[in-house]
Amino acid sequence: MSANSARTRPATPVGPQVCPVGPVVDIVFSRWATPILWTLNEYGRLRFVELQRAIAGITPKVLTQRLRQLERDGLVIRTYYPEVPPRVEYEISELGRSLGPLFATLAEWSTENLDKVEQARTDFDGDK
Repeated sequence: MSANSARTRPATPVGPQVCPVGPVVDIVFSRWATPILWTLNEYGRLRFVELQRAIAGITPKVLTQRLRQLERDGLVIRTYYPEVPPRVEYEISELGRSLGPLFATLAEWSTENLDKVEQARTDFDGDK
């Protein structure tokens, strides 16, 4: 028996949670969540319209839905001011701010590797 065949593979994971980062990806990297969190982390407290202007392509309906979900998840704080007209501001929470290093790492990876991803796509598509 060779050394390689003597090694045994670990058992295949079984159960509902195979990947421990899955729930994090679902929360933080759902469509539009990342741009919202990044924008609030970079620019601080913003009104709804300011946030919408800062995120190209997001509709008011989707922004409202995502903000509610992020508020529910504890990543965004919504502050309502009962003025005339009413004013609402959004800011990233401490829990949301704790994602800052993750965003910084992703930005660094993006800078270093997106051109490689584009080249791999071009190479792959050229082989078809």
